[in-house]
Amino acid sequence: MDITLVATRPLRYLLAAPAADVPAAQRPVLCFLHGYDEAAPLDIHQALTRHGPLWPGAVLRVPEEFIVVAPQLPAAGDLWYRYADTVLEIVTEVQALGGGDPARTYLTGFSFGGNGVFDLALAQPGLWAALWPVDPTRPPPRDPLRPVWLSIGAAARLGRELFVQALNLQPAEALPQGDRLYLDERQGHVSAARAAYADQRIYRWLLSKRL
Repeated sequence: MDITLVATRPLRYLLAAPAADVPAAQRPVLCFLHGYDEAAPLDIHQALTRHGPLWPGAVLRVPEEFIVVAPQLPAAGDLWYRYADTVLEIVTEVQALGGGDPARTYLTGFSFGGNGVFDLALAQPGLWAALWPVDPTRPPPRDPLRPVWLSIGAAARLGRELFVQALNLQPAEALPQGDRLYLDERQGHVSAARAAYADQRIYRWLLSKRL
């Protein structure tokens, strides 16, 4: 997997694509929104490999199957909603120029990035085939009307019933099926992210969803 820094404004981002020797085809796109501690001025490579699909402990299928897009906020905060249009521009450019599949474009995020998953999905209902918030700190103000897998940790557990009711979620089983699932393995905040992004079942679930 090659990871490239794309220094656009207002958001710089990392772009990770399958190795050049992998046969070319339209590939699924996975966009990752980071949490509070990974915003600038932290070095972007350090920040966006700390958690999420570019974390070295993520499953091996990520670089083999997905194009990963990981933008970085210029300042820390629950601010992804301010950059919905910018993320849209980045992702549609990757689809057009990088061989990304518009029917298999997915949005994930950790902590405040999980909040951003809901915010951007509500702003862009026709862009995302499925949503994967990882331990967000608040439920969405309304249903995003997309398939959702919620990975619960210490933050989301405080409002677990609110998330389950707002999104009509069912517990994920060993062989998860369905469009509205949650998984709570009693992890802490950071450990929930590590467990989620190393879980092959969730990547398989994403790939089963299409627009």
